[in-house]
Amino acid sequence: MKALVSLMLLFVINQAFAQNEYKPDWESLATHKAAPEWFQDAKLGIYFHWGPYSVPAFDNEWYPRNMFMKGNKVYNHHLATYGDPKEFGYDKFVPMFKAEKFNPEEWAELFYNAGARFAGPVAMHSDGFAMWHSKVSPWNVKDKGPQRDIMGEIFSELKKRKIKTIATFHHARYGQRNADTPENWGTEDWRSGYNSHYPYHPDLPTSSTDPELSLLYGNFESMDDFHDFWLNTVNEVVDGYSPDIIWYDAWLNMIPEKYRQEMAANFFNSGIKNNKEVVICHKQNDMPMSLSVLDFEQGGRRETHPMPWMTDITLSHGSWCYTEGLEYKDAALVLRNMVDVWSKNGIVLLNISPRADGVIPDEQKKVLLEIGQWLETYGESVYETRPYFVHGYGNANTGDGSHGGQSAKIKYTKDDVRFTISKDGKNLYVSFLGKPKQGERIRINPLGIHQYHPTSPIKRVTLLGSDTEVKWEATTSTFYITMPNVEMNDLVTVFKFELE
Repeated sequence: MKALVSLMLLFVINQAFAQNEYKPDWESLATHKAAPEWFQDAKLGIYFHWGPYSVPAFDNEWYPRNMFMKGNKVYNHHLATYGDPKEFGYDKFVPMFKAEKFNPEEWAELFYNAGARFAGPVAMHSDGFAMWHSKVSPWNVKDKGPQRDIMGEIFSELKKRKIKTIATFHHARYGQRNADTPENWGTEDWRSGYNSHYPYHPDLPTSSTDPELSLLYGNFESMDDFHDFWLNTVNEVVDGYSPDIIWYDAWLNMIPEKYRQEMAANFFNSGIKNNKEVVICHKQNDMPMSLSVLDFEQGGRRETHPMPWMTDITLSHGSWCYTEGLEYKDAALVLRNMVDVWSKNGIVLLNISPRADGVIPDEQKKVLLEIGQWLETYGESVYETRPYFVHGYGNANTGDGSHGGQSAKIKYTKDDVRFTISKDGKNLYVSFLGKPKQGERIRINPLGIHQYHPTSPIKRVTLLGSDTEVKWEATTSTFYITMPNVEMNDLVTVFKFELE
């Protein structure tokens, strides 16, 4: 009888899956939940810009483009270091990208200790080099360069640690659109021919007609061929590696709507097949928000938003990939800005920059581990929380982000306070983005607990990470707490309000 019931249940589930198969149109795709609960709970992910562009370790990850733009600093550096880019093209860096010290187990353990709940690589940057074993393109890590399946290896180690996976795509501009427009060929103006990543010029390797070399530089017979390539590369990752999240850099709007619809339908259907709640993240207006999560690069929302959102930020003050002399933010700056994001219903995707040989620099490890140590103690104020009715208050100068919203480099202090609440509504967390003075009596306003709990809402206030009880005073309009006479955290100090 039990076996029969199990078979009937399996039939019902399979029928439900069949009925819920997504079709490549916006109406069908809009029935997909954009931000599943696990994603809202996760709060922190880590990804990495790493590829042949890491070899020259100069300026930034746009080296493959700028090395062909005559007159700029990258061109001049390339000329002095490697020779004329007409002879030493970007393709010459591929065999130099060996990743000989890449240790996926070590990387995954670092991400775990940093508190990441999802992680993964830049799958394909604008240079068109695949960080997985691709059959669609010969320019991939298994067939060239490291001769290892980077994505496969890191995903395997992440899954052992129950860390969900993300693959990011930046190659919407990879197809060459300027072969027939000489006015857009490589010049000193880095925005010349901006709708394609590689500058086109008959004298450069970027115009190669060699069947293999031309593919690296995005030279397709037609844009339809490129759009097919774009879709096939994404589908190859989805079908072969089953990421939980796929994330798109800007310019996805350059991909025709029907291809984006087919991409989303295949990804969502793969989620059904693999019993996963999957997520698409995008920038600008490149995908409908009904089915995907909006991302703000290097910034974030100024206020709480009812829909979960994401920001991608990097540990460095400059390039997203490794470069010589790269300077890094300290843990306090990174963490305080992340707490602000979390208080506003945001999720953080944090970028690191490994060296070409596969070593993550110690300066980056240090920051990640400091963040992880803080999360180990104070993580209950982050994971599985939801925004409060206000995100907080303070007087920090938020400034403007480089790609919309506010800056990701705000210098918060103890006078800036942020709120989160456990999703069961039982605990409110009050985070000071700095270290308050011991014994100081501080007014917290607006707290608004009485809006949720009009009668005796607070049972107990403690310094999170300890059993230290905190003195508090409340009226219908004002709330005070007195800082305990114990050592508090230098990065972010959190108080736990246990509610009725």
